[in-house]
Amino acid sequence: MDPARAGASGVAFAALAPGPDAGFTANITADGEYRPDAAPLTDIAEESVRRLHEVAESVRVVDRREAGSPEAPALTQIVSFSAVTGGVRRDLVQAQVHLALLDEAEPGRRVVLRLVLTATPDGAGAVLDDFQEFVATVRPDTGSGA
Repeated sequence: MDPARAGASGVAFAALAPGPDAGFTANITADGEYRPDAAPLTDIAEESVRRLHEVAESVRVVDRREAGSPEAPALTQIVSFSAVTGGVRRDLVQAQVHLALLDEAEPGRRVVLRLVLTATPDGAGAVLDDFQEFVATVRPDTGSGA
């Protein structure tokens, strides 16, 4: 889906769940940026939380964990917040995955992808497996055709 048509400007990818839960349609978005700095993923995850504070209230990190491998370090976090969507204030939750893709020739160069599931607290369980399956498919294109 075209992210701009889904109201998700600034992201590279957006997918919507088939139907709404309590008037909100769960969604998955993906964006990323080249990060020439050495900021740890915890700092980058905090940047995401600060950006969320700009558009939401009651933002709270519920859980944060390091994941991945040395070749593809990752950090996951669960964030709860309250925001106005469709003219209605809703309690929402985000599962965020920050994934660093390192340049094999120059490991100091990296791109950090941010994969995000946003849903209502009651509806998150119904789409979490789909999000985890999506995250498992994300990998760099090595040009090998594999």
